[in-house]
This record gives sequence, structure tokens and C-alpha cells, in this order.
Amino acid sequence: MNKICIASSGLGHVARGIEAWADDLAGALADRGEDVILCKGAGEPQRDIDRVVPCWTRDAAKTRLLVQSLPAALGWRIGMGSGYAVEQTTFARNLIKVLQTEDVDVLHVQDPFVALQVQKALRRGRVKTRTILAHGTEEPLEFQRRITYLQHLAPWHHRQARQAGLDRDSWTTIPNFIDTDHFRPGSHPALREELGIPPDARVVLVAAAIKRKHKRIDYVVNEFRTLLDRHPDLPAWLVVAGGHEPETDALIATAKALLGDRIRFLVRFPRVRMADLYRTADVFSLGSLKEMMPIALLEATASGLPCVVHRHPVMQWMVGAGGRAIDLSTPGNLAAAWAEWLADPYQSRPIGRAARRHCCDHFSTEVVVDQILRYYRQVCDDRRLAA
Repeated sequence: MNKICIASSGLGHVARGIEAWADDLAGALADRGEDVILCKGAGEPQRDIDRVVPCWTRDAAKTRLLVQSLPAALGWRIGMGSGYAVEQTTFARNLIKVLQTEDVDVLHVQDPFVALQVQKALRRGRVKTRTILAHGTEEPLEFQRRITYLQHLAPWHHRQARQAGLDRDSWTTIPNFIDTDHFRPGSHPALREELGIPPDARVVLVAAAIKRKHKRIDYVVNEFRTLLDRHPDLPAWLVVAGGHEPETDALIATAKALLGDRIRFLVRFPRVRMADLYRTADVFSLGSLKEMMPIALLEATASGLPCVVHRHPVMQWMVGAGGRAIDLSTPGNLAAAWAEWLADPYQSRPIGRAARRHCCDHFSTEVVVDQILRYYRQVCDDRRLAA
């Protein structure tokens, strides 16, 4: 049996898809009896498999001071060009010690600089650990070229690399996964009551970092205003759950001024309650125009929610027949799609059931973890690339 380490520098202090992926994967491997540890950058050990690896977290005062004090070119050259880069670099240095002590065979991460540092440590003979980067952070092709074992999360991403003349037989495509027993259809009237949302309301849920760039929460808010203006009698509410960003407070203030009581922001909402939150909603949406493979979209489809997303190959592939992929770069399109489904739940419910079936067939824990374990064996047996 191979010794496996799943690691995330943000786990324990950041709520994003990457951290959820690491926690879920380690738990799924442990449930199967695999020899696994989970390394995280902050917090306290919650299980026997947990290891807390000290690092300079991205939002720490000393991290900010360091980034500000270094010339930009030098900072990036030494892995200190941003708060996240500092966090990954300091995490990797201490993680290598854990990999040595615990005699780890395979490291699986989504933090790109961590992958690169541990890969270098293998080549220098400091560890025996092979590193797999699950590519979820939109690293450019030039960076991907440097990674020996790369897991693309969607077929489209792998095709993009191939079309650019970049691929290796040590690379693979394996999606993210979701616990379809935990995230499942249902209702949760108590949580609606807690949030002050009427029982007969029609709820649109967005789960994404609360920021303008990429997640386009400002666009979502404006579309919801358009929905209310076009359909003043529609009892629609918008719920936005996500992590805190530097612009979050300003965005919330603007949104509340625009939507009044029809919006609820749940900042850093506990992930242990997310399954219940999906069960309070009628429709799920993302405002982003491109994604690597968002965990939130898997949570939504597993929960049987019809999904409205942008017409991008990855998101179209993820929702299958369980949603609608439309042009979200055009104002008014998202509002129109919401209006159709919120006004007629009998039309949207079969779509939600299709979303659930598609998720269970392609992205459930059992289906995907089988693929991951096969890849681990391939990586460990790959003598050609041994340092």
C-alpha cells in the first residue's frame, strides 16, 4: 500500500473549492482504508489523519509586510510575489519535512507552487514523494509544462493543452467529485426561517467568492435587480454564499442598497451547513464566464438544483441536461432565464432531477476516487521519471 498525502496551504483558514477538495479527498481515501494524511496550513487537527503544517498565511500581517517590502520582480522570482505565493512557499518548506518523516509516496495538491517545490525536492533527492498537481488554478501553459504529473480536471482543459502542442503520457484527466449522499435533494424550511426568507419565496443561490473579478457577483446582483424590475410580483430572493475578499464589504453595501431585503449574503458560511443551504434554494447560478471545475456546481447538481451557467465547455459538461448554458456576457440573459424557471417550478424540477442523475453518474465519490487510485498506482510505477 502506498502512503498518500493530500495537502492544502489554505485549509484551516480559507473557504474555497481547493480547500474543500483536499478535505473531501482525504476523507474519501481514509474511508476506503488507504494510508493517507491530510496536511493543512492552519487550524487544529480534527481527525487522526490531520497534520497542521505551519506557514505564513496569505492574510497575515507579516505576510503583507513582506510582500510590500520586496521589489515585485524579486518577490516573484523567489516565490514571494503575493500573499498566496508566500503562503505556498513557506508551507512547502515545512511540508517537505512531513513528507520525509512520514515516508510519503504520493503527494496530491491543487496549490501550484507547492507542487513545484516538492517536485524539485524529489529531483534533489530530499524526498521520495511523487507530486500530482490537480490543475484548478488556471496556471498558464508555460507553468503546466514544468509539472511531471498533472491532473486536468476537465477534458476541455486537456484538449487546450494538446492543441497548444503540450501533453505528456504522465498527465491525465480526472474530474473533481462530490459526496452525492451528503449533497442530495430535499428542503430545509428551518434554514429559510433563520435567514428571514418567506416559505413561499423562490430562491436563487450563488456560491462563489464575493468579488467582482472572475466570480462577477456585481453582474449577478444587477441581473437580479433586472429580474425584480421586470417581474415585480415574483417572490424572488437572492442568496450569495462565499468567502471574504478585499472588495466584499463594498460589494455587499452596494448590493443591499440595490436589492434591499431581497438579498442575503452569507460570508464564510460553514461548509458543514452547505448541504442544507442548497436545499433551501430553487435555482443555482454562477456569474463567471470561465471555470476550471467549481466544486459549488457539483454540490448544486448533486442537490438536484437546475443550474444556469455561462456557455463555456467546462460548465456545459458539468451540468449536462441538468441546466442551461447561456451567454452571460449579455445583460438581461440571466434575469430572463431565472424568470422562466422561478415562475414555473414544474418546468425546472425535471431539469433538477436530470442534474442529479448526471452528477451521480459522472462525479460521485465512488466513480472518481476509483480513477484517482488508478492514477496513484500509475505514478508510483513510473520508473522512467524517477529522480
